[in-house]
Amino acid sequence: MQIELHNLKRSYGSIHAVDDISLKIPSNTVFGIIGKSGAGKSTLVRLISTLEKCDEGEVYYGGKRVDNLKRDDLLAQRRRIGMIFQNFNLFSSRTAGENISYPMEIQKMDKTYIKKRVKELLSLVELEGRENASISTLSGGQKQRVAIARALSIKPDILFCDEATSALDPQTTRSILDLIRDIQKKMSLTVVMITHQMEVVRDVCIDVAVLDEGKVVEQGKVVDLFTNPKTAVTKDFLSNLVNEASNSDDIVRWSEGGLYTLRFKGKHTDEPILSNISKEFDVVFNIRGGGVQKVDNVHIGTLLCDIEGKKDIVEKAILRLEEYGIIVEEDK
Repeated sequence: MQIELHNLKRSYGSIHAVDDISLKIPSNTVFGIIGKSGAGKSTLVRLISTLEKCDEGEVYYGGKRVDNLKRDDLLAQRRRIGMIFQNFNLFSSRTAGENISYPMEIQKMDKTYIKKRVKELLSLVELEGRENASISTLSGGQKQRVAIARALSIKPDILFCDEATSALDPQTTRSILDLIRDIQKKMSLTVVMITHQMEVVRDVCIDVAVLDEGKVVEQGKVVDLFTNPKTAVTKDFLSNLVNEASNSDDIVRWSEGGLYTLRFKGKHTDEPILSNISKEFDVVFNIRGGGVQKVDNVHIGTLLCDIEGKKDIVEKAILRLEEYGIIVEEDK
């Protein structure tokens, strides 16, 4: 289901948490909303999901306005939405199966159907046989799987994930992201991922909007943001991927320095472009860090380097890099 936001605003006193945001979130995709703490992400997701009213603006699901619905219609609409949170929000007094069944019990669904549905969902999230498990006996990743199964129990059209992996270790995070991606494809869901982690956007999202101080400062395909970031906040997120590299898919820095950041994608990741330019222009590339990441099945390369040589020759070498389609950013 497609979501459209028209000029949303929400303030708390003098704080403009959401400041005139308009977005179009396509149906049947994983859309990322990323921003630092205080950027307005959590407020925005409450507005999109109709859990909170906006001061101004309009929210549409599938072309139908939903932010101004009357109470009963609004409650009915909310039942078509699944929510996953950072802290799981599970009932400690209920078993895994009873947590999953809770939304269906609230809607007074048939008990036989509920029992069948719980088993289906436990299988979907790879927790077969854990129906009677106490929540306290489950790992963080298993708790999040239960939370995902619960969110899917009512067969929602839209799934919101609010910092769903922030409390998990990197390996568990990857397994949960793989699960969300697989579920999205199987169920043709519209998934909205709210996060402050660029690796989450990289690994699961197709499109992304970057928030800063309550505004959307950049949006587009994830692969485009990785190869050609426009704003300082996006570049900062990408630089953190270098500094916090923890696995073979991340880029790694091995020495300080690096006046230039080179970004390239696709076939250029396999070509000896720097070697060719060094021979052509009598410049030396001193590589300080780098690597290749896979974003939406496209290989994205990043290099942090210094380019040493006479100033005019370096400028010509940079022009040649750009002719190859490589994005060159200078740290000024």
